[in-house]
Amino acid sequence: MNTQLLHRSIRRAPPLAVAGEGIYLVQEDGRRIIDASGGAAVACLGHGNARVANAIASQAQRMSYAHTSFFSSEPAEELAALLTEGKPGGLSHAFFISSGSEAMEAAIKLARQYQLERGEVGRDRFIYRRQSYHGNTLGALAISGHPARRAPYEALLDPRHIAVSPCFPYREQAEAESDEAYVQRLVAELDQAFEEAGAGKIIAFVAETVVGATTGCVAPLPGYFEGVREVCDRHGALLILDEIMSGMGRTGTTHAWQQEGVAPDIQTIAKGLGGGYQPIGGLLVQEHIVDTLASRSGIFVHGQTYQAHPVACAAALEVQRIIQEDDLLTNVRRAGARLRKELVARIGGHPLVGDVRGRGLFMGVEFVADRATRQPFEPAANFANVIKEATFDEGLAIYPGSGTIDGIRGDHLLIAPPYWVDDAMLVEIVSRLKVALDRAAEIVRAGS
Repeated sequence: MNTQLLHRSIRRAPPLAVAGEGIYLVQEDGRRIIDASGGAAVACLGHGNARVANAIASQAQRMSYAHTSFFSSEPAEELAALLTEGKPGGLSHAFFISSGSEAMEAAIKLARQYQLERGEVGRDRFIYRRQSYHGNTLGALAISGHPARRAPYEALLDPRHIAVSPCFPYREQAEAESDEAYVQRLVAELDQAFEEAGAGKIIAFVAETVVGATTGCVAPLPGYFEGVREVCDRHGALLILDEIMSGMGRTGTTHAWQQEGVAPDIQTIAKGLGGGYQPIGGLLVQEHIVDTLASRSGIFVHGQTYQAHPVACAAALEVQRIIQEDDLLTNVRRAGARLRKELVARIGGHPLVGDVRGRGLFMGVEFVADRATRQPFEPAANFANVIKEATFDEGLAIYPGSGTIDGIRGDHLLIAPPYWVDDAMLVEIVSRLKVALDRAAEIVRAGS
């Protein structure tokens, strides 16, 4: 295809999608592809939802845009009210922008401003985790532990931020170490990072509640975030939870942190917020942070042209109403259990599968060259791309990832179908994945 569009790959343009129908994307040649990962865990309602499309058209006809230095808008106000109804976990206010990366950038600024207005002017750095990803802006990338995405821009990233170990049992928990002991070790490491940074230096600790694209749906062990919360509170730092990928129902509850027994001070949201119908991301913010700013400067020193965009907010509002009215989170929990069962039964014992993990309809599969030793494929094998192409040949789009272990070694994929997915489609997804995996194994054998 001749193109003037700068694609992700400059050497090879992707096929052209011309329509979306439910869980399917349709290519220009009419071929129907099962979008089993919702793109990057975005399409929580699938494609072509008439209610959302009508809400977008209606708002665009009434008022497409109003700058937030002059006006608010009805859909933005209603979306904020819906998301903060009952102040879940103390989250009382919302802030909307156009992407997850922008949401994390806003979280960084809000956290810093909050500490300044408390008089904590020495707090100028964050603690983050290795094998994490929080966005592609320079601020968000500087607190992301994703070596491949950081590498070209390392000279531009703030070096003061501190990386600690992730909660990644399959790869980093010692063989004889209990879950409790592993959690205690991680919490102690975090506490030590605070101590080594010095009193009054850390703004916040940042983590994905359930890690997404970097390691493939790695959920925390019980007690981990409770320990993290205690350490942050003791050192006067905020807890920022990144639920850009795992939040807004993807793991079976509106917020993934609701399964952890703790709430963040600031939460970032995006993908499942608008379901891909419009670009939108946002923050949910604790009342004590808003009250601190209100009692001092009275402003949030941050703003963007498309902040709280009326059409984007109208789309997200309708997506969230559908999720609530159709009780889709009940199906996420039910279908998630069925998806896990199918994956374990059909491919869990496959020679190239090391781990099946995740929560709700946010499932990951990690691949290995040797199940017994958990040895990954050599990076040169590019196995993530092998499995991506093999699944696509089977009419299945599944989100692949590489560098699972340390940013260089390891391969995985993500499965994140629409919240309304039924058992028949789950069986079809896993069946096609099994065929693709067998073909990938043949490719590996042929190349060895």
